[in-house]
Amino acid sequence: MKKQIMTTIQLVSKPERVVLRWTRVKQIVAEWRRRVRSRSELANLNESDLKDSGISRSMAEFEASKPFWIA
Repeated sequence: MKKQIMTTIQLVSKPERVVLRWTRVKQIVAEWRRRVRSRSELANLNESDLKDSGISRSMAEFEASKPFWIA
């Protein structure tokens, strides 16, 4: 006799699965927007602010140049 292992997704109804998926999509998009915002702010910091943060200009430029989908 085989035992079936059910995941959390399989235990909820179809409408609930759709809600769970949309919730995850919204979380991902929110994270992407946060990255865009923070990288833009980082790119606009002056030398004094970068020094206070312990970040070099080259490190800031590297981070700011990353696409939003890369962590």
